[in-house]
Amino acid sequence: MQLVIVESPTKSKTIQQFLGRNYKVLSSYGHIRDLPADELGIDIKNDFKPKYIVIPRIKKIIQTLKQEAKKAKSVILATDEDREGESIAWHLIQVLNLNGKKPYQRIVFHEITKKAIGEALKKPRKVNINLVDAQQARRVLDRIVGYKLSPFLWQKVARGLSAGRVQSVTVKLVVDRERDIENFVPQEYWNIEALLEKQEAQNKGQKIEFTAFLIKKDGKIVPKLGIKTKKEADKIVNDLNGAEYKVIDIDQKETKRSPLPPFTTSTLQQESWKRFHFSAKFTMRIAQNLYERGFITYHRSDSLNLSDLSLFAAKEFLIKQYGKEYWAGFLKKYKTKGRAQEAHEAIRPTYPEKTPEKLKIQAKLDDNQFRLYDLIWRRFIACQMSQAVFDATAVNISAKNYTFRATGQVLKFDGFLKVYPAKMEERNLPSLKNNEILELIKLTPSQHFTQPPSRYTEATLIKTLEEKGIGRPSTYAPILATIQDRNYAEKDENRKFKPTRIGLIVNDLLVENFSQIVNVSFTAEMEENLDKIAQAKTKWVSTIEKFYLPFNENLKNKRREVSKNNLIAKETNEVCPDCGAKLLIRISRFGEFYACSSFPKCRYKKHIPKSLNVKCPKCKEGEIVERRTKNKKIFYGCSLWPDCDFASWEKLIGKNCPKCGSPFIITKWKKVRCSNKDCEQYAKHSE
Repeated sequence: MQLVIVESPTKSKTIQQFLGRNYKVLSSYGHIRDLPADELGIDIKNDFKPKYIVIPRIKKIIQTLKQEAKKAKSVILATDEDREGESIAWHLIQVLNLNGKKPYQRIVFHEITKKAIGEALKKPRKVNINLVDAQQARRVLDRIVGYKLSPFLWQKVARGLSAGRVQSVTVKLVVDRERDIENFVPQEYWNIEALLEKQEAQNKGQKIEFTAFLIKKDGKIVPKLGIKTKKEADKIVNDLNGAEYKVIDIDQKETKRSPLPPFTTSTLQQESWKRFHFSAKFTMRIAQNLYERGFITYHRSDSLNLSDLSLFAAKEFLIKQYGKEYWAGFLKKYKTKGRAQEAHEAIRPTYPEKTPEKLKIQAKLDDNQFRLYDLIWRRFIACQMSQAVFDATAVNISAKNYTFRATGQVLKFDGFLKVYPAKMEERNLPSLKNNEILELIKLTPSQHFTQPPSRYTEATLIKTLEEKGIGRPSTYAPILATIQDRNYAEKDENRKFKPTRIGLIVNDLLVENFSQIVNVSFTAEMEENLDKIAQAKTKWVSTIEKFYLPFNENLKNKRREVSKNNLIAKETNEVCPDCGAKLLIRISRFGEFYACSSFPKCRYKKHIPKSLNVKCPKCKEGEIVERRTKNKKIFYGCSLWPDCDFASWEKLIGKNCPKCGSPFIITKWKKVRCSNKDCEQYAKHSE
């Protein structure tokens, strides 16, 4: 019997079905060792040597793995083929004493299918120590920043705060965007729109109207902000009094639209947010389940590479299902920009013929699993399809010394849009001829203002992180979750990120005193250095040393130079019930709280509940506020407690049930249902 070790129990069950009785597949349940939580865990003086300990919850699992490893002829490590998976395999070798004492093999695959597992077993290798070093360098680097910089924030701002190499840069992006919005000065501009009609149609009693916009004056293009005031717009309207509108140029051509490439981790997270409002964390949880059950390829990938096998399978499926005209006519391969790991594949279905509808029934996918699989399947199939073809028309119309333009677009052949619908607008123009005179129905000047940049959504923030080289596929979801868990950023009513007050304070302190840590270019450069370690182009110890020495020296200086930040304390007229001194409003990572001004003599404090601006469904008078247990666990209750004892672990949202009027609540399963237990109204929702 041979022992195969993977990370997750779901993955182990799927692989066990393929391998049969001669193999036993067990799970390590993720990472088995890590740095200790209660200390730095790094020997700075001894080449930054990490002090790894077995994670307490994994101890029983390790005992089982050791027992099974003794019985087995050999041990096969089948963890994921990325730095994290390689690191888990390396830790298993150390803990299970596989170096020399027990034969071991390392196998890798991009999809969990019988064929892929069989091919992997034919090509075993040893653990790639360069990938392990790159992951170790990231872990050590993040631990140094977190455990060295966080105490500085405790000393200068408030206890419980944290800093992180990547999280702090992400918070800075959110803060910078918020300040761009606050400092934005809108500019006024005007458009001139002409509503026109064919005279010929008018004479026949028909009505064929279309719209044209002013684009030129005296043969020169009028820029978007070219008409700045109402006075300028009115002058143009007056100039056009009595003008003859004549067609002077008709440009008709066929335009084509190409399908998008298959998904990477980043683009999958972005698209699932746009379509379903799935958070990055929630998306990856579903994708991991689909991968471990063998339905999609590995879900942490920045590559657009597609195997020849998958391309031929897609071709066969397309021709059989939709006809030869819907296949692109060649195997379409996509090239990744940047530093993608081309050994990986893009995220795609393992079997194109397993349509979402079939798989939903066969594998009993729940609604969220079905929606994500459907999205991945359609994107992959569409990327191998023919282009969509449009008939596009642009008509230039003269009126005195001004030129207007009308455009139209009609779908001629849907191509990939048959499988992967996209937003598009069809605009029909009437049949027009050169020198044809048109009838003006109405000339309308319309006022507009330039808009400030929008706050980041999960999709746009992930896109920005990827564009700027911050983080990697496996880190996007944890980054976004961390800045919210730490209360440095929160989502507004439109699900867009805005910085919290404590987020602003911490960001400003770090920018002023540790500009390198929150510098986007520096963070991207560090990611490149980690890539170089993985490629054996540099050593991890020298990379850490180069960062640590100036960082530590600056930290020592700042501890002496920077005074405690008092911006987070606000005076109130409230009196401390314990000693009679005035109460202050202070802030921590958990939100605002009352604290006695005579601290540390008096240690009175009281949390200030955060209102959700939702009426209590029980008493109808109080508001629902966010409260915390002694263990800092969040629950929601009525602001009129103890007069009203309504409480819920589930978050209420500002949307009322159309049946009974009670507010909807978000369950732990990310579903929305009515808060009234007697109401059967349900709705699907993802936070």
